[in-house]
Amino acid sequence: MNKPLRRIAIFCGLLVLALLLRDNWLQYVKADTLREDPDNRRVLIARYATPRGDIIVGGNPITGYTETKGDFKYKRTYKDGAMWAPVTGFVSQAYGANQLESINDGILSGTDDRLFFRNTLDMITGKEKEGGNVVTTLNAAAQKAAYNGLKQQGGKGAVAAIEPTTGKILALASFPSYDPSTIAGGSTSDEEAWAKLQKKTNPNDPMLNRALREVYPPGSTFKVVTAAAALENGLYTEADQKTKTPLPWTMPGTTTVLKNEGNIPCENATLRVALQWSCNTVFGKVGSDLGNEKMLEEAKKFGFTEEQFTPIRTSASVFSEDMNPSQTALSSIGQYNTAATPLQMAMVASAVANDGTLMKPYMVDEVQTHNLDPLEKTDPEELSKPLSAENAQILQSMMETVVQDGTGKRAQIDGVKVGGKTGTAQHGVDNSENPYAWFISYAKAADGSSPVAVAVVIEDEKAVRDDISGGGLAAPIAKSVMEAVINSKK
Repeated sequence: MNKPLRRIAIFCGLLVLALLLRDNWLQYVKADTLREDPDNRRVLIARYATPRGDIIVGGNPITGYTETKGDFKYKRTYKDGAMWAPVTGFVSQAYGANQLESINDGILSGTDDRLFFRNTLDMITGKEKEGGNVVTTLNAAAQKAAYNGLKQQGGKGAVAAIEPTTGKILALASFPSYDPSTIAGGSTSDEEAWAKLQKKTNPNDPMLNRALREVYPPGSTFKVVTAAAALENGLYTEADQKTKTPLPWTMPGTTTVLKNEGNIPCENATLRVALQWSCNTVFGKVGSDLGNEKMLEEAKKFGFTEEQFTPIRTSASVFSEDMNPSQTALSSIGQYNTAATPLQMAMVASAVANDGTLMKPYMVDEVQTHNLDPLEKTDPEELSKPLSAENAQILQSMMETVVQDGTGKRAQIDGVKVGGKTGTAQHGVDNSENPYAWFISYAKAADGSSPVAVAVVIEDEKAVRDDISGGGLAAPIAKSVMEAVINSKK
């Protein structure tokens, strides 16, 4: 072979080698990146070419699908979409997905590797591929009671309910809400619906998951944490032990007198009476006496300062470090910069009800194939132990007094022992804005077991500046949720 031909052959060989290298680079190295590229229309077409699996509540699907015209054959539908949006999230041909729809997308869309064998069998038999199912822990009756209660109030708010012995989330409601079905497609109407849901055009922010992502000042409901800290650190050992609390009480290092709401019996009050009437002076002094470090330690045991993954990520609730005694006093009554999600405060009530053991909250019971074969099961997991069983039972008796003889009477349920705590959280510059009405509670069955713990927060112009507003606005919703859970177990 002469020299020019040899050069041409070598050049052609190099071209073939480069082509092979490029082909292998695209198929093996860049395959995942190209497959997940949002601009890859083939991926999107394939994503919506088969029916999506369902999200299940109580054995019934709360999702579905419908056939459409165009490249995307199927789109998602939702039953009672606004009620379930804080749980399901959305999946949209135009805007992607969030919450359970996103976290469990592989199962629901049928692309999860665990579905490979089932999908292969379907391919052999000629059956259309389908996504798997996500079975939740939610209680349909409790969710309905929570959402309808918020809707009737008409303001913004949220509800979270937990089964104390397992950590199963039974209800997760947020209001105002939105119907994910309205943004599931890619049409002009979906674009218009999406635009109306954005915070910049809708100040009510209906897509905000207030139960998990919004942190509110917890107000007097945080006094349950402060009471737990007092018992756990031996500052007081009994519910009916007198506290050393003068009236008035001036916060350390200041000339500011910490005020109580109304004419209530707070001077040297017992922990029981102080919780019953929500004495700021007693719990402010408890927090100041214990100090920032011990109060922070107890708050962390209840889950403060950490995000939770349910598997939907929650915002971290706040209790600060490096506070002086007066700041610690205010934080210990749920003011200053203390802040909590509704789920966090449901966790507080849950730990007390479960004799001091806090279970990790979760909302997915199992994932399964479309033929209902289980792929993964969630086992209950202990998160922490904020109180000893003895101290938890002391605190239970105190919370039950709140409902029986104190500010939480509207949560009473015939034949059921209910413990609770009301709260009114002031906010805004110089407390100029309307307060948040809070109520946290649990119900105990005749055998002593606790099937449900609840937290309710209401942002409402009808709220008044005393602890009764939590009992007046939020307690009835908590009661209806607890009754729904109790009745569903009969």
